[in-house]
Amino acid sequence: MTTQSGSAAPRAATLTDVARLAGVSIATASKAINGRDQVKAETRLRVLEAAERLSFAPNALARGLLKGRTGTVGLLTSDLEGRFSIPVLMGAEDAFGAGRVSVFLCDARGDAIREQHHVRALLSRRVDGLIVVGSRTDPRPPLSGDIPVPVVYAYAPSEDPADHSITADNVGAGRLAVEHLLACGRRKVAHVSGDPGYKAAQDRAAGAQAALAAAGLELVGGQTYFGSWSEGWGRGAARMIVEQHPDVDAFFCGSDQIARGVLDALRELGRDVPGSTSVIGFDNWEVLTTNARPQLTSVDMNLERLGRVAAQRLFSAIDGQVRPGVEELPCRVVTRASSTPVN
Repeated sequence: MTTQSGSAAPRAATLTDVARLAGVSIATASKAINGRDQVKAETRLRVLEAAERLSFAPNALARGLLKGRTGTVGLLTSDLEGRFSIPVLMGAEDAFGAGRVSVFLCDARGDAIREQHHVRALLSRRVDGLIVVGSRTDPRPPLSGDIPVPVVYAYAPSEDPADHSITADNVGAGRLAVEHLLACGRRKVAHVSGDPGYKAAQDRAAGAQAALAAAGLELVGGQTYFGSWSEGWGRGAARMIVEQHPDVDAFFCGSDQIARGVLDALRELGRDVPGSTSVIGFDNWEVLTTNARPQLTSVDMNLERLGRVAAQRLFSAIDGQVRPGVEELPCRVVTRASSTPVN
């Protein structure tokens, strides 16, 4: 290859060049650059100095290797089959792929002993950092033992305030849902949610109540109707609420499954959705929202973005920029036919 002036373009340095300059074998040079511990300290220093003299660091990944990094990270989940953890993992992997970082994915299946085993295995591979993805939004115990690399917790925050956790803003999500219903002209809003033992359910209820209070209103029945995360509960709750409060004109549902049950009950009761009653779900699970009758408006937690941000924060932590505490990311409302403005 030549430049426009006809002179040969400088050849990029290779690992062979580094090994030759440092006076070591190619295998030893590779071990030194990749941070392996089978190399003497003075040999490693000689190899790294040779690599720097030859500019054997053409990209950010290579420069990281010269700082003792391996260019690998661990993704640890407790629920690889879960529809909440998968989008988070996908978002994180996208971000790592853009940074040319290799990912080791491990599923602890909710077993603390298995989780400890995976952590030890990942650390033995000299990963530069870990992302721990929870299976539910409740705070979880931090990884046990002395973890020598940065850790970021995603979806489920760590119980330790010194850790860095990335979660969805569930209080804000509850507020967004109700504000959407109010913007549609609704004033009699019922909130049907799932298991009250979930912190996310309580947070969404708090956000919904705050939005109504700001408008001088309160929830239908003066409470959130907690139950299970199921269509059956949604059907039963909707029937009960309509019977006791026939002026109800909107339902904020804690999940899309609950919302599907509410839609079924309202249709059986002859209520027009969205004509007389608006319905909004939660999770934006498209297999449910797009097949509902009518299609279901839902709150989306932006889980892939959450995963990408977790990866970005891990990059920063690896570079020494630690940000302890819980970082809450905003959700969004995806509008469909089940909620439209009142004419």
